[in-house]
Amino acid sequence: MAPPFLLVFFFFFFSGVPLNAASFSHDQAVKTYIFRVDGDSKPSIFPTHYHWYSSEFADPVQILHVYDVVFHGFSATLTPDRAASILQNPSVLAVFEDRRRELHTTRSPQFLGLRNQRGLWSESDYGSDVIVGVFDTGVWPERRSFSDLNLGPVPAKWKGICETGVRFARTNCNRKLVGARFFAKGHEAAAKGAGPGFGGINETVEFRSPRDADGHGTHTASTAAGRYAFKASMSGYAAGIAKGVAPKARLAVYKVCWKNSGCFDSDILAAFDAAVADGVDVISISIGGGDGISSPYYLDPIAIGSFGAVSKGVFVSASAGNDGPNGMSVTNLAPWQTSVGAGTIDRNFPADVVLGNGKRLSGVSLYSGEPLKGKLYSLVYPGKSGILAASLCMENSLDPTMVKGKIVVCDRGSSPRVAKGLVVRKAGGIGMILANGISNGEGLVGDAHLIPACAVGSDEGDALKSYISSTSKPTATIDFKGTVIGIKPAPVVASFSGRGPNGLNPEILKPDLIAPGVNILAAWTDAVGPTGLDSDTRKTEFNILSGTSMACPHVSGAAALLKSAHPDWSPAAIRSAMMTTASITDNRLQPMIDEATGKPSTPYDFGAGNLNLDQAMDPGLVYDITNADYVNFLCSIGYNPKIIQVITRSPETCPSKKPLPENLNYPSISALFPATSVGVSTKSFIRTLTNVGPPNSVYRVKIETPPKGVTVAVKPAKLVFSEKMKKQSFVVTVSADSRKIEMGESGAVFGSLSWSDGKHVVRSPIVVTQIEPL
Repeated sequence: MAPPFLLVFFFFFFSGVPLNAASFSHDQAVKTYIFRVDGDSKPSIFPTHYHWYSSEFADPVQILHVYDVVFHGFSATLTPDRAASILQNPSVLAVFEDRRRELHTTRSPQFLGLRNQRGLWSESDYGSDVIVGVFDTGVWPERRSFSDLNLGPVPAKWKGICETGVRFARTNCNRKLVGARFFAKGHEAAAKGAGPGFGGINETVEFRSPRDADGHGTHTASTAAGRYAFKASMSGYAAGIAKGVAPKARLAVYKVCWKNSGCFDSDILAAFDAAVADGVDVISISIGGGDGISSPYYLDPIAIGSFGAVSKGVFVSASAGNDGPNGMSVTNLAPWQTSVGAGTIDRNFPADVVLGNGKRLSGVSLYSGEPLKGKLYSLVYPGKSGILAASLCMENSLDPTMVKGKIVVCDRGSSPRVAKGLVVRKAGGIGMILANGISNGEGLVGDAHLIPACAVGSDEGDALKSYISSTSKPTATIDFKGTVIGIKPAPVVASFSGRGPNGLNPEILKPDLIAPGVNILAAWTDAVGPTGLDSDTRKTEFNILSGTSMACPHVSGAAALLKSAHPDWSPAAIRSAMMTTASITDNRLQPMIDEATGKPSTPYDFGAGNLNLDQAMDPGLVYDITNADYVNFLCSIGYNPKIIQVITRSPETCPSKKPLPENLNYPSISALFPATSVGVSTKSFIRTLTNVGPPNSVYRVKIETPPKGVTVAVKPAKLVFSEKMKKQSFVVTVSADSRKIEMGESGAVFGSLSWSDGKHVVRSPIVVTQIEPL
């Protein structure tokens, strides 16, 4: 959510009330502001926009970035008074304060249906001529995943650079890693006392260059487009061949996030500007609001930068956030972005807790040190004392006399999972069992623990604590079982994955789909150990991480393959192909399960389903969306032309008859009915399909059994395509009877409709919900 000051700013500006300096006199510290300027109003006496901005609005030393590709404007460090006075200029459309964002932190390609020598990989030549731009923490360029062996020349459309800096030379780029840049001006400005809690570039742990000091960026880049790397593993775990989803796609790395310091909007927007000018085809951004609350699109530079990219044909894949399983936790909600949640794959790293009474509790671990070899140790739960810090194994909370030589049970939360193990070790403990609370449920991720340790779910944690309470001398050991493949069920929706409904516009279902995001093996930096902790001195070529950050680059790589196979497809067509062919069943052919509850998951959890690339290559029909359609959508949600121009760059006009947001040509349908309505309520939706399959095709509609109290009708029920008729529209009418409908735990009921010609199945989820009128 925007800070209160920002809302005041916008209230004065958009309501037409004059703004005066007194509004901001309470705080005259210099801050970074991003100014949205009407680019066409530049006076002709200035040769460039920069000359105009630096003479009329801010001193050259105050200007950080000038934006002119996805966005017209600049960012500068100013007092609130000065920012308020600049806003008075009729050429300035809007201003927002710079904000900090957070990162959303080998078998995965096969699990998505990719196979060598056939299907999408061979038909797209593994994405060879497509350039994927990754906005993250940089790259460790020496990794085998970034080798350019046997790759052809850099695509002629590439206009970018290889920016040099600390431990990063031009020779670090090659035919695979075609470009690298870093953006730090917003970050450094914030560090100069412009706000509490911000730090500058700490040169003892960071590189002032595109080199990755954190690991996250190397991991996401190699997930999207890493080359084949044989004999890959993380300390023996997940051994095999590591490869990205689009192994021959080219990579351009944009370092916008800095170790322990997050990522600033002004720098992210500069990266969007550069990437689109450089010639990328796909942008992968595993970054979102750190507060879990979404800003309106005109206050969200990631949404604004994404619009500028998508409007120029660049596909933008963004992570859905890690604040699940709470409802309405999904982030990156703009309908032009593809928002990606996380699911599991069919590989796990089991570790059993064996209790003194012989009972086994199942958990997971990536511990690779000396095993316990079945020896039983005394077991202790410091949380029995009732002291919260001790139950969470926070720094200096454990009594060495109580834990020395024992296995310690620690509750999950408040501090990093691996850091708790260090607290246990410092107090003399021999091992750790990390127990989930009710909020994390049964959701587990593997960690490369520094002491013998494993994580267990909420139920196993309760069983463990009850054993400790009921036994005079509780004992246990941990049995590490390595890597197990063929796990069922999979995929399962990860408990941490951001969930719907969409908190800004529930008419648009978000997330769009899920992709592998749990225990993903990919390349890693040499700057830190696998846990990322300062005290972890281990080096590893690959690391195993979980998060929607890991799911997002799977979709970015998939988009690169689809773009390579279908160069004429728009970003909306590529997303539609992924969504309408996504799978909603697991490898038991049962409905996908929600890891948090163990119950069947819903489209609020997985969107259209789990990415299924085998089918996405040939979807038959796509739901395409033009820039004008997105403008109509912005008109439909009440944005006036001035606000819309903040997002779209150019002046827009809204239709005289206000459009409906639910009529955006999206591959999913959300029917919202007022909670106050009694009896039968009806809504109609218009959709248009474009044939990308055989020219002469006939598709018939099939409606999955609608839930009780809901009827769905489609007209026409048959779509006939020919050489001349490539587009066909249809109307979906959803009726809900408030006396019969039974909303589930999620407050909605779900169904779907599919169009099929006998070979292709084009499926769209349908969500029916009741909302309280505003």
